[in-house]
Amino acid sequence: MLAKKAAEHNDVPVGAVVVNQNGKVIGRGKNEREKNNDPLAHAELIAIRDAAYNLNSWRFDDATLVVTLEPCAMCAGAIAQSRFTRVVFGAFDEKAGAAGSVWDLIRDPRLPNKIEVISGLLADESAQLLKDFFIKRR
Repeated sequence: MLAKKAAEHNDVPVGAVVVNQNGKVIGRGKNEREKNNDPLAHAELIAIRDAAYNLNSWRFDDATLVVTLEPCAMCAGAIAQSRFTRVVFGAFDEKAGAAGSVWDLIRDPRLPNKIEVISGLLADESAQLLKDFFIKRR
């Protein structure tokens, strides 16, 4: 699991994949902020970059981003600009989520494209992974 691999480098355990319309994984990412000293190295952005490279395109009109934690505002902006059809996430981020909890940037009606948001996929498992990580850090 990508999220667990992130925790191995003391990064918050978040993993993401980009899936095309046929269900094939075309991009993968895990948090790497600590590993690479990069504030932009969120799982979603790494997965989007990987998929763009593999597709040789920045547009994901028929693709789905699946992530263990609700995207933050930075990632929500990248998702919107990348023209995703759908975002699926596990646990809500009650502090910085931008797909329905704190903000709902992904579904802002002023955006040029509509993005479907599905929440709660393996939510308990994703939330427990995060809780365990932060308990160990304290």
